[in-house]
Amino acid sequence: MRIAVYCGAHLGADPLYQETAKKLGHWIVEKNHELIYGGSKLGLMGVIADSVLENGGVVIGIMPKFLQDRERLHTGLTHMITVSDLDERKKAMMQQADVCIALPGGIGTLEEIAEAYSWARVGQNNSPCIFFDVKSYYSPLQKFFDQMVEQKFLSYEDRQLVLFTESLAEMDTFIKNHHKK
Repeated sequence: MRIAVYCGAHLGADPLYQETAKKLGHWIVEKNHELIYGGSKLGLMGVIADSVLENGGVVIGIMPKFLQDRERLHTGLTHMITVSDLDERKKAMMQQADVCIALPGGIGTLEEIAEAYSWARVGQNNSPCIFFDVKSYYSPLQKFFDQMVEQKFLSYEDRQLVLFTESLAEMDTFIKNHHKK
């Protein structure tokens, strides 16, 4: 299974974010999955890629040429795919992924996982979408999604397509149940 991970090009304020990225990388290898991510050596992106590589796993980076020119490219990946722009990267990541997971990150991370979830709602992305809610980082967003349901802007059924969790075990169960459907 290929796991798309969206995450920050920064390390974040709390070392727990880095520890969790390493733990997720280890989990990916332990489950014989492959990592698909943005291809950067910076921030949590570099941490998770290094974690997968150090544990003998496969890492596929997808990066636009203009970001490679800024020397953000991780040079030790199993495979690097160059695309023309960020839209093409998002599409390529979703096409190749079986699961979409967001670690903490900034607005780019939020945009990528929100698009993956939005596409899942309309049948254009069959991958489960997961917010790895380290230190309740995504709790305000979870409350907002729940408010969308309460206010009838999001159906209860569509809300079930996305998981907010701090637990790898819960994440694993969600993925298995999703792929049984």
